[in-house]
Amino acid sequence: MRTLGLDRYIDQQLHPDRVPDSSVASRLAGLMTVGMSSREIADKIERPLDESRRQRKANGGQNAQPVQGAGAPGVNNDPAAMQDPVQQKAQAVVLELSEQKIIRAVYSDRQLQEVLTDFWFNHFNVDARKGPDRFMLTEYERETIRPHVLGKFRDLLEATAKSPAMLFYLDNWMSTDPAGPHADPRAMRPRVARGPFGPVFIPPMARPQQNQNQQRRGLNENYGRELMELHTLGVDGGYTQKDVTEVARALTGWTIQQPRQGGGFRFEPRLHDEGQKVVLGHVIKAGGGESDGEQVLDILAKHPSTAKFIATKLVRHFVSDMPPQALVDRAAKKFSDSDGDLREVMRTILTSQEFLAPDAYRAKVKTPFEFIVSAIRATGAEVDDAMPLVRAVNQLGMPLYQCQPPTGYKDTADAWVNTGALVNRMNIALRLANGQLPRVSVDRDQLPPDSDTMIARLLDGDASETTRATIAKASAAPQMAALTLGSPEFQRR
Repeated sequence: MRTLGLDRYIDQQLHPDRVPDSSVASRLAGLMTVGMSSREIADKIERPLDESRRQRKANGGQNAQPVQGAGAPGVNNDPAAMQDPVQQKAQAVVLELSEQKIIRAVYSDRQLQEVLTDFWFNHFNVDARKGPDRFMLTEYERETIRPHVLGKFRDLLEATAKSPAMLFYLDNWMSTDPAGPHADPRAMRPRVARGPFGPVFIPPMARPQQNQNQQRRGLNENYGRELMELHTLGVDGGYTQKDVTEVARALTGWTIQQPRQGGGFRFEPRLHDEGQKVVLGHVIKAGGGESDGEQVLDILAKHPSTAKFIATKLVRHFVSDMPPQALVDRAAKKFSDSDGDLREVMRTILTSQEFLAPDAYRAKVKTPFEFIVSAIRATGAEVDDAMPLVRAVNQLGMPLYQCQPPTGYKDTADAWVNTGALVNRMNIALRLANGQLPRVSVDRDQLPPDSDTMIARLLDGDASETTRATIAKASAAPQMAALTLGSPEFQRR
């Protein structure tokens, strides 16, 4: 960046295709599933898993449920299953996806693309623990999210709307014309439980496997609601329950071809509600078929509330938990004026006085994922195996690809700052600095021998007197490094 100058560096990052990234490709070469399609994963991994599970059940095994990801609630902990190589291979799909995420974040020179891929996946969140989504997420991130993060928002929105991962996660693949031949009055609805910190969204799970047509349950509003509340307009975006129902009607028939076999998007006319719909005052004429849903996406992508909502989320992520209103307004205007060009919206934010202002310096607290990645980058650690880092992020309360509610992980300090979380971060910093994370090595001989130099390297020399005094008490370089990584200053971007 210093060589190019700030403006040229930002422009380069806004065009990641111009940035060579061959070193990352070589580091990902050992991860066998990250380049597979959903159909390949289903055929080579999920089908043998189903056969293995049926065999264990026939042999009297008590736990015949599919694995869902290491460290996740509901993981198959049956000893026989854990020793089963087929089970281990199935478990590796989400784990390898998590490894590639960390490797890209640590080593890629396309840093803005990696930050935005993380941001937009979280915006269009899908939980790996919901049924076959575990083998759909690899393709979802690679083909649906990553290629569109600096393109037109409308294209990204359609890509997610037609993604089998999203169709399954929010149940739109089962949504049918309520008056059609596959109707069932028991339309599935999301459940909300009251947790210790407020309402907790519990996404509805698929019914037991049956004939696909038998499994249809009539109109399903889950995706229509989240499409407006979380993906476009925002909760205060001006829509009504009637709009939710009309959007859900417009999207009936948007389903998945052979969902258990990794099939892609398919529009099924027999399941579609062909009647007239009215969405946010726009009339969608009867008989439009698949174009009904396309018109809904057009309406939502161009709506002023969407421009405001997306601009607010981006400014909150890149600048401050309390996004400056003037910058939000300019970013929203750029969104509208450019027909949702996300590259130009990001250029507006990254070149703004608010982004470059002293007030934005360390205004954001790092998520657990950002903390782990920045610790590896700051210490120059060599990652020969990213699995210990995947487990570390999990231990810090942010298991990758396993956020249950469609809201995704929170992007503000209140979600990540508490005494227990900071203690856990310090413990992981100690393990990293002392070489206790297997196959993640810090060259301790190259660590600065004194606290001032350590602070200069890891904190750019900017630390409070309390932090300096604490680090100075350490008796050896690894302890100094750990205290620096655990310092209040390092917890902030």
